[in-house]
Amino acid sequence: MGGRLVYVGHATVLVELDGVRMLTDPVLRTWTLHLRRRVPLPTEPLDDLGAILISHVHYDHLDMRSLKSLSRDVPVVAPRGTRRVLRRFSDVRELEVYGETEVGGVTVRAVPAEHGGARLNLRSAPSLGYVIEGSRSVYFAGDTDLFPEMVGLSPGLDVALVPVAGWGSKVGAGHLDARRAAAAVRMLEPKVAVPIHWGTLSTPGRPVSSEPALDFERLVAEQSPAVEVRVLRPGESLDL
Repeated sequence: MGGRLVYVGHATVLVELDGVRMLTDPVLRTWTLHLRRRVPLPTEPLDDLGAILISHVHYDHLDMRSLKSLSRDVPVVAPRGTRRVLRRFSDVRELEVYGETEVGGVTVRAVPAEHGGARLNLRSAPSLGYVIEGSRSVYFAGDTDLFPEMVGLSPGLDVALVPVAGWGSKVGAGHLDARRAAAAVRMLEPKVAVPIHWGTLSTPGRPVSSEPALDFERLVAEQSPAVEVRVLRPGESLDL
């Protein structure tokens, strides 16, 4: 059946696969703490979701006000230990690394992420990535640094959604910049790589830039020429 991706912005991606619609790390408002959205919110309808995927508990990935705009009956897949902050939802599926859950015939598998996770009302919780598997396979990295298990993480992977920047002038440990993201692509060997976590949020007075995504595209072309890079601006889509 195939499907499509819509890059909503930052780490928020609408993944449609085999008739199932999933939304990753929803941030769906113009302000989030000290961060401002610099591009319009897409007009893509975000109803009729089969699941919400939460990679970790940092505020620019697990935004409670954005989650309150979505139906409380949508299943939420999240790291173990997060149920307490997601209690408004009736179906919270906590996963550990390599745990799986089924959503409408599509498999969601939790995979490692090298990224610390904590917030004020939750001392700590693990960070995860997810591999979504149906007639196509899609890897959503969330926030992560490089980790050895990227090699062979999902053999024959169709699409990798890879973070390439942050919301400040640089990223630190536990994140990927354009160069490390290109190294991740070498390890993952997807057919298509889509840069995410860029061009959306910034602190007041700081513009967003397309440079990280374009640097990533150039580096992947040099280092992994068999991989197609699709740079989607917020609101743009890709057919699977």
